[in-house]
Amino acid sequence: MTEADILARLAEVLEQRKSQNPKDSYVASLYAKGLDTILKKIGEEAAETIIAAKGGEPAQIVYEMADLWFHCLVLLANQGLGPNDVLGELQRRFGLSGIEEKASRT
Repeated sequence: MTEADILARLAEVLEQRKSQNPKDSYVASLYAKGLDTILKKIGEEAAETIIAAKGGEPAQIVYEMADLWFHCLVLLANQGLGPNDVLGELQRRFGLSGIEEKASRT
């Protein structure tokens, strides 16, 4: 399974969880609790990722980053979006300098 396959499969699972009982699924419970809970979880995971990076242990950085990405994917699914939307935006930015891209946002 390629990395892109992993994102696609995870996106499928996250969609399936929308119809599951929140008592039976962590992701379904996040959806049931709503956007604020999902956003809070992303904030917590971002902070844990920062702490791991400051600690400098590669395995811990990867572990925390996986949690952060996972919860970001939950947010995307909650909003009717998926990883391909983000990948498309990243692809669009190839060949643009960060300065040019930021200037185009006005």
